[in-house]
Amino acid sequence: MKSPLATLKDKFGDKAKLVAELEKLTKDEDLWVNRVNANKGLAHVSNTKLLKLQATFAAVKDKFGTRAKMIDAIAEIEKRAKDDGFKARLGAYPVPRLWDMYKSAAKRNGAAAKSADAKAKRAAAPKKAAAPKAPAAKAPAAKKPAAKKSSK
Repeated sequence: MKSPLATLKDKFGDKAKLVAELEKLTKDEDLWVNRVNANKGLAHVSNTKLLKLQATFAAVKDKFGTRAKMIDAIAEIEKRAKDDGFKARLGAYPVPRLWDMYKSAAKRNGAAAKSADAKAKRAAAPKKAAAPKAPAAKAPAAKKPAAKKSSK
């Protein structure tokens, strides 16, 4: 497994290029909730966190485009599309937390849908006629306990 620094150098060259890439994704308020220290900025964040942020923002940008669309998708999956209070609460969350919520809800609902499909298939499948059972084989006789030796 490569270190975060080696991964950063392979993909972006240096930290400044990764920070510039993240700033492109975070320049508008469509994805970014600005919680960065104004004095330090993203340049003082660890390489691991920067790589995770870049991967998360790129995935969210490709799949949804904006935070609002992702919030709507989470509410839809959770079957709370009309719950404005829930959406308002999600609006305060940062993108990585929303992305984790989306993946968890999608996985949870995907598993529920698969189990519901499996139950429906089992119920719809024609029942097979019971095959006659073969006579049970005799169990081997129990072994006799070994004789005890005297310890004289």
